[in-house]
Amino acid sequence: MALRASIGQYLNGNSPLHRADPRAKLVVALAYMASCLFVTDFASLALAAAPIAAAATCARVPWRHLAGSLKPIALFLLITSLVNLFLVQTGDLVFALGPLSIHTDGITAAALYTARFLLLVCAGGLLLACTTHVELADAAARLMSPLERIGVPVSQAALIFTIALRFVPTLQRDAATIIAAQTARGADLERKSALARARACLPVAVPLFAAAVRHADTLGRAMDARCYTGGEGRTHLHAMHFDPRLDGVLGLCCIGYLIALAAVRILL
Repeated sequence: MALRASIGQYLNGNSPLHRADPRAKLVVALAYMASCLFVTDFASLALAAAPIAAAATCARVPWRHLAGSLKPIALFLLITSLVNLFLVQTGDLVFALGPLSIHTDGITAAALYTARFLLLVCAGGLLLACTTHVELADAAARLMSPLERIGVPVSQAALIFTIALRFVPTLQRDAATIIAAQTARGADLERKSALARARACLPVAVPLFAAAVRHADTLGRAMDARCYTGGEGRTHLHAMHFDPRLDGVLGLCCIGYLIALAAVRILL
């Protein structure tokens, strides 16, 4: 049983995107991801691809790293492409085989919807490659801090988010250790049928759940020993500062891109 779990990995660097304020990067990334949903033609698709290429070059993030973030969703993208390819029945007929037929609009929809989802995932991968999980959680907490006035536990939610992301690699290592131990004891974890594979997960899921509970108990004891209370008055080791030379330029570039995308949509 292979362990196929992936999550955005931070790449240490000193590029302008690495040094930018996490709040600015988070807002810009969310705005870009939302703009990908409005890509409906190849002209706007080319325009949407330009910021990703520029950001990856500026951050010195290898393209193979971004390609690695697409592996977990490759099957989803394939299914989405096939659904659009065969269900869109407008345009000129290109190919027909029994009840299945492919039209020109189906090919266009399959290419556009798949490509824009790829851009959306690449944007998330770039954000995670240039920003640590702790910085992202702190940035989200700062941006949503006004909600605390109406009783929303923003600080606690940010802490839970940070801990969840931090323990993903830990649980991956635990799962790999458990799989190796069960295989050494003669467990067959490479069965072919879906039912057999589901049964094979039980010898892994039970000890993995026990390990997760043990990690949670250890973390809770450590936080109690350090008198952690969280909430109002909590300070941060690294303070966030808005730099107009970096964050201002990043915001202006995002605004310029959104205006250009709107202009392309209107003109075309």
